[in-house]
Amino acid sequence: MSDADKGAGLEIEGARRDPGTPYGILLVDDEPAILESLKLTLGDDYRLYTASSGEAGLGILDREEIALVIADQVMPTMSGVEFLEKAIERKPRAIRMLLTGYSDLGSLARAINEGRIYRYLTKPWEPDEIRLNVKRALEAYELATENTQLSAALADANERLRAENLYLRRQVERRYAFDQIIGSSPAMERMFEVMEKVAETDASVLITGETGSGKDLVARAIHYSGPRKDRRFVAQNCAALPDTLLESELFGHKRGAFTGAHADKKGLFEVAHNGTIFLDEVGETHPGMQVRLLRVLQDGEIRPLGSSKTRTVDVRVIAATNRNLRDDVATGRFREDLYYRLRVVEIELPPLRERRSDIPLLAHHFLDFASHKMGRKIHGFTNAAMDRLVAYEWSGNVRELANEVERIVALAGDTDTIAEDMLSEHLRRPAAPAGAAGGAAPEEASLNRAVDALKRRMIQDAIEQTGSKTRAAEHLGIPRQSLQKMMKRLGLP
Repeated sequence: MSDADKGAGLEIEGARRDPGTPYGILLVDDEPAILESLKLTLGDDYRLYTASSGEAGLGILDREEIALVIADQVMPTMSGVEFLEKAIERKPRAIRMLLTGYSDLGSLARAINEGRIYRYLTKPWEPDEIRLNVKRALEAYELATENTQLSAALADANERLRAENLYLRRQVERRYAFDQIIGSSPAMERMFEVMEKVAETDASVLITGETGSGKDLVARAIHYSGPRKDRRFVAQNCAALPDTLLESELFGHKRGAFTGAHADKKGLFEVAHNGTIFLDEVGETHPGMQVRLLRVLQDGEIRPLGSSKTRTVDVRVIAATNRNLRDDVATGRFREDLYYRLRVVEIELPPLRERRSDIPLLAHHFLDFASHKMGRKIHGFTNAAMDRLVAYEWSGNVRELANEVERIVALAGDTDTIAEDMLSEHLRRPAAPAGAAGGAAPEEASLNRAVDALKRRMIQDAIEQTGSKTRAAEHLGIPRQSLQKMMKRLGLP
């Protein structure tokens, strides 16, 4: 210890049995006998730092790791309460204890409130009492430190979770964005225009189209492009459950409402509060369910099974059906008022056979996805294979095409191009071209001539839309050289 430190009344004790475990304790008192007594009582178990004034004690707090501060109340230049107030600024987590030889309740109250002390000790004290109080104070410090570390870890975990949730949400939004719905035919362009307009509203939407045409994808794209995209999107196939179970699934139930209802359950309308619910195959619902759906659309109210109380929900409803609901309304199978409530905006998905120009784009998209999924390196289709895909009727629509491509990739082996003989047998069989009736054949009766005519139209449309052969090839999903060869073969300039 230097002479300067001695003059300032500063002394640092190095009583450290284990460098990793002893806590640092700062003792501040202007009476050397008091400091010496505290050192004899505590020196064997802790790292002790002593100071004879508040100013010297603050210097130690600036330099050392201190877990506990014990200060005398009455000191010449700075009182114990003033010192502890300043100590809070330097070491806010350190436990503070006050030594006092007076029974001034007012001073003690101020010390407790302003110095935020853990405990006060009256002079004289018993050594065992000091040890016990110090032990408890350091236990409190250790617990507070652990809590701080846990809070920091929890905050860090919450931040990582928030970032991961944000990343996943953006992934979902990208996955279900409009540009993930593949198609550039005039029918699809018209559909995209309606989707973009209705997505920014809360209007109910009825999506119609054949099975497998992508109604679920359109519903999700509308939700994730609208103002409710940060809320839940829940879907239910209304044809998948009988009416009683469907009612429970959509509106929830109370415990004991029916056999097997062992606990309360929220319905999907409540789960989707402030979000979107997608009712697929809504045309398969029965009259009783249609009445309940109408009430939600009209009043925003639901009533769980077995409950006498209604609940208000704010949910956007998107419905889909492969039925002709107009005909069902005319025959009384579907409620007219519900039909018009659902059909504020109607989006009709064209079947794949009515947008054949989209088939190459879809086929290459499904090929890339399946190849990546199965670890294959398949780059495309032969012209003959693509001709067959374009000419086929695809009664199962986009879903059937996706399944066909996935089947081909699964059985492809080491090949890098899908040939005609790899297609399913029913795709390879010759089919009568559209417009043929009975045994009579039109002028372009052969399949190849019909396919060539379709290719010419698709190529001409693509070049007109894009303005160049390079962009037209990208639009059609084929290499530019293949497009040039095809144009030459088809006699296109």
